[in-house]
Amino acid sequence: EVQLVESGGDLVQAGGSLRLSCAASGFTFDDYAIGWFRQAPGKEREGVSCIDNSDGSTYYADSVKGRFTISSDNAKNTVYLQMNSLKPEDTAVYYCAAQTIQTILDWSESADFGSWGQGTQVTVSS
Repeated sequence: EVQLVESGGDLVQAGGSLRLSCAASGFTFDDYAIGWFRQAPGKEREGVSCIDNSDGSTYYADSVKGRFTISSDNAKNTVYLQMNSLKPEDTAVYYCAAQTIQTILDWSESADFGSWGQGTQVTVSS
């Protein structure tokens, strides 16, 4: 059974940093891509970043490029999202999601991912 557990969400001031973690179990880590998505109140879930664990390729939404960094520790089956220079508009519930690499058509589409964590709240105050 695929399990994903996010942690690291918190309240932080604008300009600050947070590191989110996504601990994964129940599947062959190297065969999957792990994506980070976020959903703010009243808005649709949007793709933030994704990492292909087979080759380390990374992808970012334009809104976070240069500020967020995704990384993976394959020995620990954990994916991290380092978030720097946080802005109030980054406030959202952040989810990690997993899907076999070959079946993903668009990493930024939540519908392409079949397994999800419970989410962690990130709040950025101005």
